[in-house]
Amino acid sequence: MPPIYTVTLNPGLDRTLTVPALYENSVLRATSSKLDWGGKGFNVTRALQALGVESVALGLVGGFTGQMLTQGLADLGITTDFVQIPGETRTNTVIEESGSGRHLKVNEAGPTIDAAAIDALRARILAHLRPGSYWALCGSLPPGAPPSLYADLTTLIQSHGAFVCLDASGEALRLGLTATPFLVKPNAEEAAGVTGITISDAPSTRRATAALIDQGAEWVALSLGADGLLLTNGDQSIYARPPQVAVQTLVGVGDALLAGLLYALHHKLPLAGMARWGVAAGTAAAMTPGVGVGSVGEVRALVARVSLETAQG
Repeated sequence: MPPIYTVTLNPGLDRTLTVPALYENSVLRATSSKLDWGGKGFNVTRALQALGVESVALGLVGGFTGQMLTQGLADLGITTDFVQIPGETRTNTVIEESGSGRHLKVNEAGPTIDAAAIDALRARILAHLRPGSYWALCGSLPPGAPPSLYADLTTLIQSHGAFVCLDASGEALRLGLTATPFLVKPNAEEAAGVTGITISDAPSTRRATAALIDQGAEWVALSLGADGLLLTNGDQSIYARPPQVAVQTLVGVGDALLAGLLYALHHKLPLAGMARWGVAAGTAAAMTPGVGVGSVGEVRALVARVSLETAQG
């Protein structure tokens, strides 16, 4: 089966504090504290591992926090191939309200990178590239990175017969689209930011995905939160709706959704299977506190409960 790689350019140590309730201008007392090896690509890798699919995590790490991330992922049995950079990998803080899914997340900017770090990353990617492999490029760009970096990496990867799944926002996504990535996975806000289309109903959702394809994407997986997913390749479009579940968190749900899509691509499932596995994996993550993900058995059980509807127009 085709190998999968994730690339996280601005990872972080995620510290999650759980509080009984979120209040403004108040001292909040945590009932629990948890450290996780964070970064959107790492979340995808962990979710893939839970689904029984191995992947290799690439990225940029630095300092003591970077050492912790590297060792922490190794302890989880995840294969990594990181570029060491000067500076300290960032720490991100999540404050979540117990039982409701409401949360605040504060992300640090991360260390500034230079051309040498980018060149080293390109070399690592080239060492792993092979036709048919899938590459998830995920998250924000670190300070110092050119806005076109995802576009440049997409061109490099796909010129070797591999496929890029891009999960970015803002200018990095807009420029990334110009390199015709195989798949993009924005949420409604991110899609609106690059298309100018406010997503409020089914027609605006379809217009936004059509605009993203016009801008260069081959496939669009538009994440709609509690409303699920619209998956399209321009010729075929399908809505996938999640079952009603008790939501524990919203952190990392989109990353798990991307992992579900990659699972389906890895197993060569058709469009309907991709949509079901993406939504089921995201739903399982929403049911799991913190940045945890569901097991393959839990996700498989949810797959059968995902409802599908062909998108018209």
